[in-house]
Amino acid sequence: MTNAVLESLKTRRSCRKYESRQITKEELDAVLEAGTWAPTAMGTQNPLIVVVQDPETIAKIERLNGGVMGNPDGHPFYGAPTLLIVFADSSRGTFVEDGSLVMGNLLNAAHAAGLGSCWVHRAREVFDSEEGKAMMKAWGVPESYKGIGNCILGYPVEEAPAKPRKEGYVIYAK
Repeated sequence: MTNAVLESLKTRRSCRKYESRQITKEELDAVLEAGTWAPTAMGTQNPLIVVVQDPETIAKIERLNGGVMGNPDGHPFYGAPTLLIVFADSSRGTFVEDGSLVMGNLLNAAHAAGLGSCWVHRAREVFDSEEGKAMMKAWGVPESYKGIGNCILGYPVEEAPAKPRKEGYVIYAK
């Protein structure tokens, strides 16, 4: 079966090298819209997406993210000009799953729009820190929310090849 959606899902890869130019508002809006249509448990739509395009703020969050890994001078955002941070309400038992589905939609929509993207982990640790909590408060993100993931976006410098799919990925129950 050939289908544009299935083909897009099969060809999406994580991007770790970006052009410095900013993505367009139309591209950003399309990716964000896809994120808002992610399924959530009982249709609660509890996740939030914070958009960061200010280079200084991205650098600050990147430094905190690198610090969680023990390397505050590292560059885990790979020069991406846009950062989408997904948060979800930790008072809900499915907050990780709900936020993860939003992340998946963002990543897949970015590829469909011709953008590079990558899930960069450690959002929970960054936004559990005092600096992270201060940013959340300034953005209006409620205290009960936890960071789920960082979705970096931009124009890819290079395409990554797909790895072959592993044997035994699917098991048919009998």
